Amino acid sequence: MSGKLRNRSSFAGWAGMAHPLRLLAWLVLLSLGGSAYGQRAPVHYFHSAHLPPGTVGQGQLLRGGPLPGYFQPVEIQGPAGVQISFAANGQFQDPQPAPARAGMLIGAVYRFQVTNIPRREGFEVFPTIEVINRTYPPQGLAEHFPIPVQLTQEELELALDGNFVLRVIFLENPNLALPVQSDPQRQLVYDVLGTEDPLEVADRLGRPMAILRIGSRIPDGETVSQRFLYGSPPLMPLSQPQPHPEPRSGSLPGTPTSVR
Repeated sequence: MSGKLRNRSSFAGWAGMAHPLRLLAWLVLLSLGGSAYGQRAPVHYFHSAHLPPGTVGQGQLLRGGPLPGYFQPVEIQGPAGVQISFAANGQFQDPQPAPARAGMLIGAVYRFQVTNIPRREGFEVFPTIEVINRTYPPQGLAEHFPIPVQLTQEELELALDGNFVLRVIFLENPNLALPVQSDPQRQLVYDVLGTEDPLEVADRLGRPMAILRIGSRIPDGETVSQRFLYGSPPLMPLSQPQPHPEPRSGSLPGTPTSVR
């Protein structure tokens, strides 16, 4: 993928607040995260979000636990009208309107196609998702607790203009969350400093779950290669998402949040 790397951070939780308050909340979170981090032993990170896709996820599998073979539900969200096509069996499937859901193996890298982008009709981008951890919902309710991956208009246009956007989605640490009402259908976006690794920032604030990469790379020719699709790992089809529950005050433990 070509273009400039732009680390970003996004959090679900401050929708509808004025910009100064958003900035204040972000600064407070950084302060709390830094305080908690300073009270524990230094951490040596073996992995970085800038490593080749699949490296972090495969490293997670080596740690053991109930990760191998688990299909983690993932929900792709985007601007109104956007179409999502997942890759399966070596080719892109029929497009479906966002939000779109699928079960993805932990440690695998999934390529998908985004079309019908507002203000950029006729253009397309091909992001990847690397699932690096799983949620632990009540038995039989896994589809109700997917990892939310929200594509913004800004990110899609940045990719189409030749830039590269990297986002780390994480489960927010409830001890660091602010007790404010959140909107599950919107994630606010913040830039991470270019000197910081978004994976390390996500680890300080919670539990990293997935890595989203959006660039300007497109398939070579009319035939989509398995290399471009990262081997086209197995994909579990899921039903269309149900309406989100009404937002509640405060952050819910175990609710996926994202850092971009």
